Amino acid sequence: MAIGTKDVVAGGNNLPKTISPGNHKLKINSLIAEEFKFIPGALQIILNVETEPIAGFEGFMIDKDNPDAGHYKGQIGRVKAGQYAFADGTTKSGIQIYRDNSILVFLKSICTTLDMLAWFDEQDNKHDTIEDFIDAFNKTAPYKDKFMDFCVAGKEYEGKTGYTNYDLYLPKSSKDGFAFAKLGSGKQLLYSEALHLKKLEAKKVESFGEGEDDFAVPNKVASDFDLD
Repeated sequence: MAIGTKDVVAGGNNLPKTISPGNHKLKINSLIAEEFKFIPGALQIILNVETEPIAGFEGFMIDKDNPDAGHYKGQIGRVKAGQYAFADGTTKSGIQIYRDNSILVFLKSICTTLDMLAWFDEQDNKHDTIEDFIDAFNKTAPYKDKFMDFCVAGKEYEGKTGYTNYDLYLPKSSKDGFAFAKLGSGKQLLYSEALHLKKLEAKKVESFGEGEDDFAVPNKVASDFDLD
């Protein structure tokens, strides 16, 4: 019998359902503002992201309480906007940093990259809190199904089942590129394991979650997303 090829599906059957640190083409499904319990008033901004659809792949359920919603068509991930939480504070050089302004700079950089800066400008003085601003971003901003080129960094940690998982975050931009960039522009950072992955130390893990780096006030958040 001749070997048929028409029904062979390439790709996703054995892929993990979540992304790992690396360079990815991703879209934002939503943003979340989470309280960072170790610094009063600090917020961690989380990007819920997804890859392009993968042939033969069935991702996590979109809504575990609603099977009719189906499954994600690509790998997904929860990626922090930066290694540090957003908080009011002062840098070592004495510059005052304001949480809400730093978050707005980050959101403006997304809007600029996705050619939706007009939407950002329309929000001027419309929202009482940064949380309200993010709610509006999720409800009305036309970012859905628009992909960007990302460099995703991460920190390894041991999960409850003993497997190595990743705490994902966007790396700091540099002269070599940005954490995310317009699709096909080539302006994103090239992933480097040496620079963008914190390996799990070869010792017994006493606790899971945030490490000591996460306790620092973000003294360079605004500059990381400078749009000059």
